Amino acid sequence: MKLLHRQIFKELLSIFSLSLSGFMGLILIGRLLQFRDLFMGQSLGALEMGKLFLYLCPFFLLVLTPIATMLAIFLTFLRMNSDNEITALKSGGISLYKLLPAPIIFCILCTCADVFFSLYGLSWGTENFRTALMEFARTRSQLAIQPGVFNRDFPGLVFYAENVDKKDGIMHSVFVRDSTRKAMTATIVAPLGEIRTDSTRGRIMVHLENGRIYQQNKDQLSVLKFKNYDVRIPLGNLLKGYSVDDPRPKEMAWEKLVRISRGGDRAGDLDQKFLRKVQVEIQKRLALPVACLVLGMFAMPIACIFKGLKQQYGLVISMGLFLVYYTMLSLGITLGESGSLSPIIGLWAPNVLFAVLSILLLKMAVMEHSFRIRIPFLKKKIREAA
Repeated sequence: MKLLHRQIFKELLSIFSLSLSGFMGLILIGRLLQFRDLFMGQSLGALEMGKLFLYLCPFFLLVLTPIATMLAIFLTFLRMNSDNEITALKSGGISLYKLLPAPIIFCILCTCADVFFSLYGLSWGTENFRTALMEFARTRSQLAIQPGVFNRDFPGLVFYAENVDKKDGIMHSVFVRDSTRKAMTATIVAPLGEIRTDSTRGRIMVHLENGRIYQQNKDQLSVLKFKNYDVRIPLGNLLKGYSVDDPRPKEMAWEKLVRISRGGDRAGDLDQKFLRKVQVEIQKRLALPVACLVLGMFAMPIACIFKGLKQQYGLVISMGLFLVYYTMLSLGITLGESGSLSPIIGLWAPNVLFAVLSILLLKMAVMEHSFRIRIPFLKKKIREAA
């Protein structure tokens, strides 16, 4: 029995790795196309692009791990069923119940990995992704502001610095013309300035010291002195429309989500819609890891019930079943964020439903109830195409 479980586990692991890497490759290619303007505008190298993709991986793995788990178990037991291995094991006195340890252990390991992605990996990835983007934007801004040259790369802003220290980026004799506000133009001069970033709030600014602001509002002119003053640089032009404003709930660390849900971390200053999104995000990060176990146990009896089904058709069926699950989950997220349904009910109902179905289907599989799938029309088309 140990050898049997070991072989089943190896096959599960190989299919899981293949499917997960395939899904990740497709998604990363899609992201590459989505961020192509950003990468080209920032002139990023392969190493920088690799870092950004690495930071995005936990976000994708949170969703892809359940489907890869389901697919691995479904295709493994579908192959065993198609090759009559399960029938041979039953004739030797080994029931489906005795085959459960390997897939259960596999599902538990996948659940633990998804819990790690949910509670720790997601926040680590989003924070580092934002920090990396802000650093790229800061470097690009420093390159844009050349000594002795008026820079007009940023809408509504004109920058000029007489000298720029290449080592620490300190600018000397800085001139800024700010016309981003309607009916008011500000001219700012300062002896010193530097570019700073705030990755937490998604901001990049030119920090000026000990200068003056000349404000012109219609026919009035006012002069203000300042010790420290920040001119915010619009990131839309630098990051090609990618937003790095205040973090959204799906980008927050687990600890921060819990603090907000309990009324801390200035939760009173947030609107109800944002608070509902926080509650939904908490339940989603708990429900998706559990889905690894639920969908995995759902896939095993499904694969044993269907006979005469090839793996390519099984792939379509398993993807379709996951699509049903994910549609229910997305509906629960939408209803939870709108306040029409409790997030607990909306996000846990798919898990409960599929868990009940997996128990019923496992009993059917043990009692050897099966369905044969015949697709003669499709097979005829395939033969004609060959």
